[in-house]
Amino acid sequence: MEPLDLLRAAALVGAAYLIGGIPWGVIVARLVGGPDPRTIGSGRTGGANVARALGPRLALVSGLLDMLKGTVAILLVRAVGGGVEVEVLAGLAAIVGHSRSPFLGLSGGRGVAPGFGAALALSLPAAAVTMAVFVGVLAAWRYSSLASLVGSAVGGGVFAVQILATGLPPALLGYAIGAPALVWFFHRDNIGRLLRGEERKFGER
Repeated sequence: MEPLDLLRAAALVGAAYLIGGIPWGVIVARLVGGPDPRTIGSGRTGGANVARALGPRLALVSGLLDMLKGTVAILLVRAVGGGVEVEVLAGLAAIVGHSRSPFLGLSGGRGVAPGFGAALALSLPAAAVTMAVFVGVLAAWRYSSLASLVGSAVGGGVFAVQILATGLPPALLGYAIGAPALVWFFHRDNIGRLLRGEERKFGER
């Protein structure tokens, strides 16, 4: 890769990180005069905590905006012809930006929404399976964290099979493996609470 290509790739990945870092949960709370989601529950800015702070309707708005961060990160790279490898890095950077936002002192959410948004741009079948599993697990057990963990793992597995079976660029395996790994990493405290039986169920304030 030429130096200019490396600089462009770095700029695109950096932009994806900043896009991912936009704290829509906090922004929506300020726009409507509601409580900052960081002051209640888990202190995170993701959809489940925004629902506790602002209610399900505003959580849906915030969640859709967070999801679009991942989609926009991928489409930005695609629009300038950055290549599949850079698309993968940008999608992962959006997840990291969401969870370690430079606008919130490196705090944020768990990376689920932007990770799903990036998956929409990379593989509709994998994204569809992820959503179906997420909804099913959430409906059955009412733990949004468990739904996110299982959904991301199954979706990543489906994407990996799709890549290997259909001849998609092998570089996409970086996202199929990396995105679920990041989601699980950013859910470390939730995993501990799930194992101890202390995790809040969705809808509990």
